[in-house]
Amino acid sequence: MPPAATAAGVRELPHPTRAEIRLEEVLHALSDPVRLRIVRDLAADSEALFSCSHFDLPVSKSTTTYHFRVLRECGVIRQTYRGTAKMNGLRRDDLDAVFPGLLDALLAAAARQAAGAGPLR
Repeated sequence: MPPAATAAGVRELPHPTRAEIRLEEVLHALSDPVRLRIVRDLAADSEALFSCSHFDLPVSKSTTTYHFRVLRECGVIRQTYRGTAKMNGLRRDDLDAVFPGLLDALLAAAARQAAGAGPLR
C-alpha cells in the first residue's frame, strides 16, 4: 500500500493497530535473520528512531526496503517520514502489551545464539 498524503502534505504509512498485531505474523517476520538483526539493533535503543540507511545490512537497498516493510506491516516497527527519510522505531510498548515477555525472550535467545551458545534446549 503506497504512502498516503494528508491535508498537511505529510506522508503516512499504514500500520496495524495494537489489536491487529498477530502472533504468527510477528514470529514469521522475526524468523528472518536480517529482520531479527534490525529488531535487535532497534531494541538496543528502543526510544530512538533510525533511518533505514543507519543499518549496515548484507543485502541490496531494495531488499532492505522489503525487510522494513515486512516488519512494519506485522506491527513490529513503526515507520514515519522525516523529510525524505523513513525513520524506524521498535513498537516495544505495543508488542509487550499484546505478547508480554515475548520480545525480551526472543531478543535474549538471539543474543545467546549470536554469542555462540546455540539454540535453547
